[in-house]
Amino acid sequence: MPFSELSQAFKLKDSNKGTHCYFSPKGKIALMMLKNYYGCSDKKLIELLNGNIFMQFFCDILIPIDKPLTNFKIVSQIRMELSKGLNIRKSQEILPKNWIPFMSDLDKIFTDATCYESEVRFPTNQKLLWECIQWNYKQMEALCGKLKIKLPRTKFLDWCRRYNEYSKKRKKQSKHRTKVTRGLLKLLYKLNAELNKIENQNYFEATKKYKNQRSLIAKVYQQQSQIFKTGKSVPDRIISISKSYIRPIVRGKEVKQVEFGAKVNKIQIDGINFIEHIQYRAFNEGTRLQSTVFCAQNLTKTKVRMLGANAIYATNKNRTFATSNNIQTDFVRKGKAGKNEEQRKILAKEIKKERATRLEGSFGKEKEHYNLKKIKAKTQKSEMLWIFFGIHTGNALEIGKRILKQQQMLAA
Repeated sequence: MPFSELSQAFKLKDSNKGTHCYFSPKGKIALMMLKNYYGCSDKKLIELLNGNIFMQFFCDILIPIDKPLTNFKIVSQIRMELSKGLNIRKSQEILPKNWIPFMSDLDKIFTDATCYESEVRFPTNQKLLWECIQWNYKQMEALCGKLKIKLPRTKFLDWCRRYNEYSKKRKKQSKHRTKVTRGLLKLLYKLNAELNKIENQNYFEATKKYKNQRSLIAKVYQQQSQIFKTGKSVPDRIISISKSYIRPIVRGKEVKQVEFGAKVNKIQIDGINFIEHIQYRAFNEGTRLQSTVFCAQNLTKTKVRMLGANAIYATNKNRTFATSNNIQTDFVRKGKAGKNEEQRKILAKEIKKERATRLEGSFGKEKEHYNLKKIKAKTQKSEMLWIFFGIHTGNALEIGKRILKQQQMLAA
């Protein structure tokens, strides 16, 4: 890993002012890699770091035995610091410069999209409404206590009991869901109105976070009211007030029809994966084939000659682009067969086989072994950083194995 170049890309530097930072710029990046490699909690990671001298060397620190690190929150603080300086495109351009000597077939790429799920509870309308109600009531209690005014009367305590009874039911019938949703919508409307009244009649300094959350809950009420009246979903649907940037991504899989997290369009070059595009909303990856080819050529400085992708990429526009640039694909042929049809079929079969095993296999490998099955970060930027280090930790280990194999061959 080119730690010094990555430190510059993340805008990390040692400052002479203020308290001395425990971790160096290299150590901060190394610690994030260890987080994805071990797949443990922040607290467990610090415990491992205290007792493992090799991990300390890797992170460029030496922890005294009698003075171990106890503040495990330093991991999340470093994650937040790095997430502010994350530029995926700029950082990824640094990595191939060091990895290309150990890569082959640079003119052959594979591309596909996958979803890295965030750790959120499965969203239902009733859960979302109850979360909004709880937040509103908690804020109303705090404001009334601070302003020394009487707490308005609501049916919140009655609904605590009723919602607990509803949530404990194993089978929630449609009539029960309708009844509970109607009551929760009325209660949320009442709490929104009471909070507006308190804000208008009393002066206090509202924080930016408070204002954003209030506007978010107002939007949730509008969306849920529309869903309750029409019975249909709404565009730009909010599923969580703690992670308001997440949107439902309908994938149509047998096991999971809907996923909640970041959708990533990826490029694979000789088993090494790179992020082409990442977004928290559903997008059609088939429209990104041209940008994928240009991104791969920019990373490797090599013209793409062979491309493997699934059927969603096989649009007329993409076929024309591939033909005009002499790129061989594994798309199903349209029109009459050419002179070299048999050779084309054999080549397309081999490309398809390699894409299905190598690229799609790497998705499962990253999710199972590099802590990307459920992203447990709390903000959008830190989630993107988590994904970035998960993918490139796997890449670094693969390159390391190739370097070791090369050294063994030379020694033999």
